[in-house]
Amino acid sequence: MVINTNIQAQINSDNLQATQARLSKSLARLSSGSRIVQPADDAAGLAVGTRIDAQINRIQAANYNVGNAVSFVQTQHGYLQKIGKALDRMSELSILAQDGTKTDADRNLYNKEFVQLQNYVSSAAGKDFNGVSLFSAMALDVAIDSEGGLFSMNGINMSAAPYSGMMDSAVSNVSTTSAAAAALTQIKAAINQLAEDRATIGAYQTRLNYTSEQLTVSKENLAAASSRIQDTDMASESTEYAKQNILVQSGTAMLAQANQLPQSVLRLLQ
Repeated sequence: MVINTNIQAQINSDNLQATQARLSKSLARLSSGSRIVQPADDAAGLAVGTRIDAQINRIQAANYNVGNAVSFVQTQHGYLQKIGKALDRMSELSILAQDGTKTDADRNLYNKEFVQLQNYVSSAAGKDFNGVSLFSAMALDVAIDSEGGLFSMNGINMSAAPYSGMMDSAVSNVSTTSAAAAALTQIKAAINQLAEDRATIGAYQTRLNYTSEQLTVSKENLAAASSRIQDTDMASESTEYAKQNILVQSGTAMLAQANQLPQSVLRLLQ
């Protein structure tokens, strides 16, 4: 029997320190909700989870881009819808102006409305969306995935034919029967082009909507994968916490008992 070295107390102390470390880790996981509190907890899992989280953020950014692109084409369509109504009225005026029972003075009255509609169409063609022209020859490129993949939407150029001729009052007017006939030809070509442009915009919007849905699903699946790697299973971890807490209490009690063992040497000295 010795008193200088209490091996039993040292063993119990080491066990208690290890148990306290596990208890602290379990408590940290429960309080943070993260299974990986320190890189040493799961170095590979931390690396994979970091890459997945970054991809999730890029997907979210791509979805924002897609949403803005949808707003862009919806704005385009809103203008084209009103321009289409203006063109319908302009074609109607060009037919009315070709009535042989009307005088040029009558046609001049029709032409006043015709010119105002031309000005409206010309003004609408110059509108922009957040500084980006709604109607130009430039294609609009949209990043639609986490790797920077682009979707290019062709521009609707209302400065070119057949729109340009219809908007030029020197070329297109209804002040005479012959001018009205020529204007009708211009307007019909513009209406045909506008119908095609509206269909193109609708097709773009359909694709963008599907892309947005796909990005949302991808984000959900990646978030689930990241959660499996990094998030704490609260039910399992709470059980582990209760276990380590009991072990700390029992280890503390046993260490107290081990510290009392050298006192038995006193009996030999009595």
